Amino acid sequence: MSVGPAYDVVIIGAGPAGLAAGIYAGRGRLQAVVLEKAIPGGQILLTDWIENYPGFPDGIAPFDLMESFRKQAERFGAQIETDEAKAIRREEKVWVVGGLSKEYRAKALIIASGAAYRKLGIPNETRLTGKGVSYCATCDGPFFRDAVVAVVGGGDNALTEAILLTKFCRKLYVIHRRDQFRAIKILQERVLADPKIEVLWNCVVEAAEGEKNLERAILRNVKEDRTFELPLDGLFVSIGLDPHTEFVRGLVEINTWREIKVDSRMATSQPGIYAAGDVAEACPKQVATAVGAGVNAALSVIEYLESLD
Repeated sequence: MSVGPAYDVVIIGAGPAGLAAGIYAGRGRLQAVVLEKAIPGGQILLTDWIENYPGFPDGIAPFDLMESFRKQAERFGAQIETDEAKAIRREEKVWVVGGLSKEYRAKALIIASGAAYRKLGIPNETRLTGKGVSYCATCDGPFFRDAVVAVVGGGDNALTEAILLTKFCRKLYVIHRRDQFRAIKILQERVLADPKIEVLWNCVVEAAEGEKNLERAILRNVKEDRTFELPLDGLFVSIGLDPHTEFVRGLVEINTWREIKVDSRMATSQPGIYAAGDVAEACPKQVATAVGAGVNAALSVIEYLESLD
């Protein structure tokens, strides 16, 4: 494996947090490289339209927003490399990030590798994502005014999203594979008391169907072993996130949900390593908060490197 040049900071991930960190690291005159295994933009590229990011009253396409982030990061000197971080180790006074083809050395790291929405794994789920199938009610809820939608899940996040969606839709189903929720009691009480919400207990989604957009879901009642159609305009999947932390396990502290533990400065348990965005704990899964966390991490890195000098 070849050895790349040494940097002040290696930023792992080119989503909103990583690119925002790249902008601020570049403005701080740090030698920064941003590693991204796919297309810069991250998880939000699965969203059809963003209308809750400040400064865009009419909304903006996710790709256009992230392309602006990328150009701005590069304008300030951040280097963007197509590579995937596979491992991290300490070597003398630097951190070494092992990629697919070469290694990157730096005095500090910002882990912004993001998280993947846990999917149902059903037919047509990918094809209809952004066309009725969604993973974020806060992002996409306003597109479903007066519509019939369903939320899949039974935890805190699923019921919170269900309550939020009732502000827009005319009818909402909560689809849960068990006969009781796992969410906290107050959320259960609110959902069960809402006249717009109907709970479909002991049910799982077996397929999403529709020509150009979602038209229906195929459900199976696991207790009665029967299958039925549910006409829908929207299907919100809320069964959890899988943070991309496989390559840092055993290196930094991780919580029960496999998110990286950070303090108010986005510092991890390892000096010189910071985390931001969906991969970090206590960071709401929104573009704006990811950007703020990335900025916070970059400013902390600048302060950390000054303390070394």
